[in-house]
Amino acid sequence: MIGKLRMLAACATAVCAAFTLAANGPAQAQTKKLVLGLPGIPPIFASVNAYVAQQQGFFKKYGVDVELRPFDNGTAAARAVIAGDVDLSQSPTPPVINQVSNADVPLVAIFGMNNPDWILATTQSGRTCKDVVGQSVGVDSIGGARSVALRSMLIGCPGVKIGQVNQVALSSNTAPAMIAGQLSYGVLHLDDVAVIEAQGKKVYTLLAMKKTNPKTHYLLYVARRDKLAANRDAYVRAIAALIAANRFMQDPKNADAVGHAATITGHSASISEAALKEFLAIGFWPTSDDGMDRSKIVAVAALMKKIGAIKPDKQPVAYDKLVDTSVWKDADAMVGK
Repeated sequence: MIGKLRMLAACATAVCAAFTLAANGPAQAQTKKLVLGLPGIPPIFASVNAYVAQQQGFFKKYGVDVELRPFDNGTAAARAVIAGDVDLSQSPTPPVINQVSNADVPLVAIFGMNNPDWILATTQSGRTCKDVVGQSVGVDSIGGARSVALRSMLIGCPGVKIGQVNQVALSSNTAPAMIAGQLSYGVLHLDDVAVIEAQGKKVYTLLAMKKTNPKTHYLLYVARRDKLAANRDAYVRAIAALIAANRFMQDPKNADAVGHAATITGHSASISEAALKEFLAIGFWPTSDDGMDRSKIVAVAALMKKIGAIKPDKQPVAYDKLVDTSVWKDADAMVGK
């Protein structure tokens, strides 16, 4: 009799647990750990949403264990995805397109950021874009996001070619080098401008990506196709957490929390809050779509072919081969409105 009572009690406990799982929804799911590779050491401002997702508990809320791992740049992070060392990376669109087009690597994009904020700038007044000829220009790495952005922006400076400038690889440390006077020219983000000017130096914009190439695309979250297929639920939950973080960042009352999370970039909270307003103004982190605008990604692929980043015997990867929109759709449905 006692044995039967114990068995009934155990069954009741199991039933209660099942109801608890159902009631709590996505947070109760058990998924394999994901490692998300992020660009920059220290991280660039674009990756602040991932740190917000971590600090505000969104990864936990949506039932996924995510480790954030910084890389020198997003191109290196994408290479780590290809090698199987990380599961997902936030990587610049042009190099990703080049990698897939040139070597047919098994990368697939599942989330994105449409709007780049790149500028080619100087701390010297009275200069034009033509003055970069023969000068050292700070980038992240040769062939990295800033390097590709420089090449793309120089299209808007007639007569100046990428081979006429000396690219200096600095990871995400171009702004500190310009503050220290080691460089006068650099490819910068909006937060870099805030940092430099906070130190009393004026920044002069020579070229801006949004003007020289308004159809460009900035970043993609990429995974290996085989890993995505094997563990798709975890990827959906990770993207759900990032969607929730992006929406959290839109609310002005959360500016202090976002500014605190952004100190991972090396900026003070006050500079981060000032930069946040500029990024939100250009719709930097998508909140209502997948951030993978077809026309922009196709335009980037065409540009990469035009400037020779894609080999002569290769064709740009097709949008439908590069992009999987279904992960975002499922993640968006999980987050709800």
